Amino acid sequence: MDSKITGVPLFGWSAKLNHTFPEKWTQRIKPTIKQAVRLVPLFIRYVVYCFWLFLKGRQYVMLFFNPETSRQWSGVPLGGIGGGTIGRSYKGQFCNYQMIPGIYEYNVVYANQFIVTIQDEKNETIYQKVISTQSKPKDSCLNAWSWDFPSDQAYYTALYPRAWTVYDIPEHKVRLICRQISPVIPNNYKDSCLPGCAFIWSIENNNEEALNVSITFTFKNGTGGKNDKKEGCWSEKFIQEDFNVFAEGVLIHQEIKNMACTYAICANRKDTVSVSSMTSFDPKGTGKILWDQLWNYGQLQSTETKSKETASGQELACAVCAKVQAKTNETSDIEFTLVWDMPVIKFSSKTRNFTRYYTQYFGKDGNAGPKMSAYVLANYSNWEQLIWEWQQPTLNDIGLPGWYKSAIFNETYYVANGGTMWILTDETEKLPKTDPRLEYGKFAYLEGHEYRMYNTYDVHFYASFALVQLWPKLQASIQYDFRDAILKVDTSKFWYLYDGKVSVRKAINSVPHDLGDPGELPYDKINAYNIHDISEWRDLNLKFVLQCYRDYVLTQDKQYLGDMWLQLTLVMDKALTWDKDGDGMIENDGSPDQTYDCWTMTGTSAYCGSLWLACLCCMKNVAKILNHPDLEIKYRDLLKRANKAFHTKLWNGQYYNFDCSTGSHSASIMSDQLCGLWYLHACEIDEEVFPKANVDSALQTIYDMNVKKFCAGQMGAVNGMMPSGKVDTYAIQSEEVWTGVVYGLAALMMHEGKFNEAFNTAQGIYETVYNLSGLGFATPEALHSRKVFRSLGYMRPLSIWAMQLAWQKKVKVKLEQY
Repeated sequence: MDSKITGVPLFGWSAKLNHTFPEKWTQRIKPTIKQAVRLVPLFIRYVVYCFWLFLKGRQYVMLFFNPETSRQWSGVPLGGIGGGTIGRSYKGQFCNYQMIPGIYEYNVVYANQFIVTIQDEKNETIYQKVISTQSKPKDSCLNAWSWDFPSDQAYYTALYPRAWTVYDIPEHKVRLICRQISPVIPNNYKDSCLPGCAFIWSIENNNEEALNVSITFTFKNGTGGKNDKKEGCWSEKFIQEDFNVFAEGVLIHQEIKNMACTYAICANRKDTVSVSSMTSFDPKGTGKILWDQLWNYGQLQSTETKSKETASGQELACAVCAKVQAKTNETSDIEFTLVWDMPVIKFSSKTRNFTRYYTQYFGKDGNAGPKMSAYVLANYSNWEQLIWEWQQPTLNDIGLPGWYKSAIFNETYYVANGGTMWILTDETEKLPKTDPRLEYGKFAYLEGHEYRMYNTYDVHFYASFALVQLWPKLQASIQYDFRDAILKVDTSKFWYLYDGKVSVRKAINSVPHDLGDPGELPYDKINAYNIHDISEWRDLNLKFVLQCYRDYVLTQDKQYLGDMWLQLTLVMDKALTWDKDGDGMIENDGSPDQTYDCWTMTGTSAYCGSLWLACLCCMKNVAKILNHPDLEIKYRDLLKRANKAFHTKLWNGQYYNFDCSTGSHSASIMSDQLCGLWYLHACEIDEEVFPKANVDSALQTIYDMNVKKFCAGQMGAVNGMMPSGKVDTYAIQSEEVWTGVVYGLAALMMHEGKFNEAFNTAQGIYETVYNLSGLGFATPEALHSRKVFRSLGYMRPLSIWAMQLAWQKKVKVKLEQY
């Protein structure tokens, strides 16, 4: 392939393998005394609730007692979308397993490695090491292996969904480049769902003589936890001649949490590449037999084709070795794949099975490992071409800063690594032919690695900019699921922890908070969130309306808009009941009744009020498109009245007040106060709902106060800042920086022509997350000035794709001017 496609890119996140991050962040949030006092009743109820879950044997939806720590394992995860992922750090550790739906297991597995063996022309071994800079295992396992590869002789570059690691072996004038490729490709739904990846090793021989070089890939069963020792695991060799490749490797058959799963590792045998394998070895043993075979022969000598099943307490690993003659001053390639086949998944309720989406292409009998391995070998070069074509316009754009070119693609990791499941639609569901779920299935991802709720809608509102631009059919699938859920009712009693009230789980004509918890039964048991009664949340209904219209504008799918129409009118009618004084503007009820769920708003608020104005504007347009003139007039008149009320109640001459109450924080400068305007821009609505002078003043105030006066302007925009220049400490959330909100704010600034302010604001997030704290590829929901973060690995930062939409609009305008 062309080296401009396969070569290490100029942009991306890079680090030497001896890199250490300058800061160590924690999730140990220390609320102020006032904050703590307000949270005491909630805390007591939460303790009772957690004890009840413990008795039921269920996992927590949101665990606050013992949150995950920052392990600083930055690195591109492996795998496509919706079939599970495996995390791999920049140091080469296989360290984060998301094989079980909604569950993350943070374990470094020492047996999952690459080993290089170099022999001279006489087939005498002159060099052999584990190609990893992680320290030697503390116990005696694999102690026959050499673990001392110099960490200062290797560097890593991440540009999702690819990563490159360059290893220099100067004493033998050899350079190894490992290229890691996962099939995450915009508008490609077949390959993007494949659970696997390719590792392409390029061997540069700058020696005066030819060398025989072997790369060996070792891999063990399980996910690194105690369940790996369950009996019944076994392995076997396989050969798959398909798609014009010759895949040779080993399968590991096992169950993970009672779900059948097969790992497959293989190499591509060619005339110039020989392949050998070892069906099984003990990953807790010394590893001496494998090591000695490689040292003595430069390849594996195992004749076993099928292993015995493991007994309880045993684990199993396998190995595949590929050997090539590296000629002087030439580059040779060795191709490996790793795939996993877990076709049928089930959740803790165990009442129903779900079939993963990839099975419609590769089968659901659990025997797809060999075929998928060959498919990866045959198609990875095409994936790289498509990925390069997708990314190149952005990477080549001289108007974009370098950090952004890394951030926009690397933040996309969450689409695959968000506890994501992509499943086939149940055949019993009778859907019309126009429903995209028939062809594209159902898609769901968690709010966060630690907040285990699928498709949390108030947060997806921000993150959806990634899906609608890259995989619009997946965004449509989510929208149809929520459309159907609006009419559902669940009268089962739910104890809401914020106020202790007992109410129904799901009320009619309300957009649900989420589509369920992997600890129950997603899609059937919706609204796993039990802090507040979300049926009266002010933002959820509005966010459904705004996403529907934005999606229509970007896709021009009128059928989609028509399919949403009934529910659009129902949720708007429900929202109108929140207008308590009849002025056309909705009011908050003095509780945290929106996405900022511990930051109370009373009366008309800037956040929900701006969303309401944007909704009315969009609904007016939808009614016109679908030929409902009476409703067009209704929403136009409502917009006029609501607009007057909004500006009368909230505009203070400089910015929009947080809310119209007389509370201590009502004058807070909220970074998200113009959220509705951001969506109007995304919907390509130029109507001046918010006066231009007001917008300019408000954005400048936010930039001067929330950005520049917070952490020296180096950490994005704090959620709330008082006019005095002090951070709003009314609630924990008011003094946080929300990474995804900052990207949305930056997008709004770009729409308003404030490009320097936008990039300066967003850069603070990237620098803090990727370069200072080591939280890259696990970007949290919130950052705090005291080196504290909250909610590791979060959905909302996908809103960076709203910045890309704003930038593309600017480029389009420039082109049209010429």
